[in-house]
Amino acid sequence: MRMPTSVPAASLLVPAGAAIMIVTAAPAHAATVEFPQVPSMYHDAALCGGNIRSWAETDPRWPGRAIISVQALPVGGFDPGEYSFAPMCETTATVAWRNTNTGAAGEYRVPILAGFYGSEHYALFQDTGPGHVVVTVSTDMPNIPAQSAFDVPG
Repeated sequence: MRMPTSVPAASLLVPAGAAIMIVTAAPAHAATVEFPQVPSMYHDAALCGGNIRSWAETDPRWPGRAIISVQALPVGGFDPGEYSFAPMCETTATVAWRNTNTGAAGEYRVPILAGFYGSEHYALFQDTGPGHVVVTVSTDMPNIPAQSAFDVPG
């Protein structure tokens, strides 16, 4: 018995009703928006200062919500205590936000303890609602506030 060496082209055609086309939308991705750093003085030292870092994270899996994060970068200063050039300093950071689409507003206020290593990473979900959110980041000590914005998916 002889085997065919080629397959007729007609046998490769798939009936139109049997063809399946898979179309997917581009997947929505998480987004991170870093805000400008806030230079600030701190409490509990003769002289202590440093920068506060903050950012927002959004994800379509959390519609109408964002995670706001705050962290102190390493501080510098002087304290008349036992470790004069390695002070532990404290300030309270505030990220005030307002959704320009819905009018919703709120704030994330967190005490930060920092040293020559910086601070822990503080984070909390905020129910901003979907839309464009503007923020102002500041501290309770002399500082240069920062403003920024990000979008929250619905």
